[in-house]
Amino acid sequence: MKLNTLAAAAAVLAGSIGVVSAADITGKVTLKGTPPPEPNLAQKTEAIKKDIFCGKVSEGPKNRVFVVGQNGELGQVVVKITEGLSGSAPAASEPVVLDQKGCEYLPYIAAVQVGQKLMVRNSDETLHNVHSIPKVAGNKESNKAQMAKSPDLSYTYENAEDFLAFKCDVHPWMFAYVSVVPHPFFAVTGNDGSFTIKNVPDGKYKVEAAHRKAGKSVKEVEVKGGNATVSFELELKAP
Repeated sequence: MKLNTLAAAAAVLAGSIGVVSAADITGKVTLKGTPPPEPNLAQKTEAIKKDIFCGKVSEGPKNRVFVVGQNGELGQVVVKITEGLSGSAPAASEPVVLDQKGCEYLPYIAAVQVGQKLMVRNSDETLHNVHSIPKVAGNKESNKAQMAKSPDLSYTYENAEDFLAFKCDVHPWMFAYVSVVPHPFFAVTGNDGSFTIKNVPDGKYKVEAAHRKAGKSVKEVEVKGGNATVSFELELKAP
């Protein structure tokens, strides 16, 4: 979600509960421990090479599950407020875009608000298949072919869900995950592990950082008349 759209939605919620000030929650997520290698990397590489189109345009499979910097900075973590909010906000009007480009989903991890449009795009010159696989009741599964450069496919979800899976059945190495959040106060960490949750009303909150494989961490933070900072360390347990 673009920051200006997220900020606008957050401002609506702040206004709906009579808040006169709002600020940002910023921070960083780091990983403790050595991440395992990307699963099935050799098989993915071979499958991509054999594909007539993808073998020409793909840079090959990447480490997408664990994006970790030199000092443990952890990307692709969904950070959101889980407790302390009141009131409600309409879904942001600007959609989030999930693109199929170079025979991979971009971004690998995304987040949308309940009721907000998620547009799935095919920027490749080949057929893809968009197969969404929700696990929460009420979020409908969908399985649609998408021709090269055809119109975007539109999705909305009415129930919160962590890491709703999207895959391409034509190219089985292609996956993405979208978290559906019931309010606009969330962010996804960049490759440097940093995040910003915009326009949070004054109050005491619980904030959660969640990674698909490294688990979750929850911390308390208070926003009071100015920006607040909170950081997380997710730890990989020894197998």
